[in-house]
Amino acid sequence: MKTDLHIHTYYSDGVFSPEKIVDTAIDVGLQVIALTDHDNVLSYGVAKDYLKKNNNEDKLEVIQGVEINTLYKNYEVHILGYFMDTNNSDFQNLLKIQQQARIKQTKEIITLLAKKEGIKIKFDDIKKQVAEGGSIGRPHIAKAITNAGGTSNVMEAYAKYIHDDSPVYVPRKTVSPHDAVEIIYDAGGVPVIAHPHDLDIAESLIKELMSFGLRGIEAYHRKHSPACVEYFSSMAEELGLIVTGGSDFHAPNIMNGQIILGKNFVPDWVYDKLVQEKKQIDMA
Repeated sequence: MKTDLHIHTYYSDGVFSPEKIVDTAIDVGLQVIALTDHDNVLSYGVAKDYLKKNNNEDKLEVIQGVEINTLYKNYEVHILGYFMDTNNSDFQNLLKIQQQARIKQTKEIITLLAKKEGIKIKFDDIKKQVAEGGSIGRPHIAKAITNAGGTSNVMEAYAKYIHDDSPVYVPRKTVSPHDAVEIIYDAGGVPVIAHPHDLDIAESLIKELMSFGLRGIEAYHRKHSPACVEYFSSMAEELGLIVTGGSDFHAPNIMNGQIILGKNFVPDWVYDKLVQEKKQIDMA
């Protein structure tokens, strides 16, 4: 099964609609995808309805996914979840907390930008960049700063304002990775640590999170070198965890317009192991 288990839509910081993701996935020959928007699960229903409407349900399977942004000891740790019951009250509460934290952070940054830098942007300028009910975040703030003439491009906005040392930046008060893992697991989902290469505490944190229900490591990722894939695959095997992977697609390549959806090699067996893991969790 040609699989991509890490994809973002315009319900968070991706640029494509769920419908466009579905069309693109079918075009590039993918058979299974997971929509993993940050801190919300709204794109899944849209994608499923679109598949049904176009009689394409036999061409592509869409998995319910999510990526929860968490903070731990000044590290940003992303936790992926697959197949959870999104009606679970603790899971719904988790998303609500995350959304409120995003809004609070954004409004505080807007206030500081006006006060300290004279850059005036409205909350609506940020909100309108995502689909209704979607997750606003740093990319949207950076774009709003650029659109307001505060910087000449988005990269400059990041370099000047969207980092911990900036006088206008406010960290998001988010949940811990331990909470995210536990809530996804308790909602019947498969919790997986995303792109662990970003974390120099990956190994100790993974071992810690296992006692909260962590079931997998995202070893296949576009930022992971073959050596890195090998390292995290071996770690997963050693710890009895599954391996997942995906392109972490947000937008076509700025330089050449190339779409990397499904370009990241993920072995066929990854999907089977994920389904197997879900069955084991349901039986526990």
